[in-house]
Amino acid sequence: MKKIIISGLVAGVIFLILSILIGFVISYLFPNIIMPYSDSAFSMQSDRIAFYYLHPFIIGLALSWFWTRFKETLKGSYITKGVEFGLIYAAVAVFPMMWLIYSAMSISFLLITIWFLLALLQAVIAGLVFEKMNP
Repeated sequence: MKKIIISGLVAGVIFLILSILIGFVISYLFPNIIMPYSDSAFSMQSDRIAFYYLHPFIIGLALSWFWTRFKETLKGSYITKGVEFGLIYAAVAVFPMMWLIYSAMSISFLLITIWFLLALLQAVIAGLVFEKMNP
C-alpha cells in the first residue's frame, strides 16, 4: 500500500508541474486556443480552484493503484512497459472521454487533441515512474 501511495503522489507532483508548464507553452504558442477557457463552462471560482490542483494527485493515485493490479501483464523493457501502460490508459479512459467532451461541448478539435496528448504523455510518465518505484 505504501508503494501505491508514494508512487502515486510522485506521479501527481510530476503531473501538476507538467500541466502548468505545458499550459504556459501552449498558451504562448497557440494564444487563440485558450479562448474557450473564458467560457462559463470553465468556471474558475475561487471556492473550487483547489479541485483543479488536486486532480493530478487523484489521477496519480488512481493510476498507481491500476498499475499495481495490472503490472504483471505488461512485458518488455522499462520503456516498453511505461509506453504500453500509457497507451492502454489512453485507449480505455482518455479517448472515450475526449470523444464525449468533443461531442457535447463547444471545444475545438485542436484543444481536444492537446488534452488527449497531454493525458497520454502523463500516463506514459506514470508508467515509467511506477515501473521504477513499484516494479
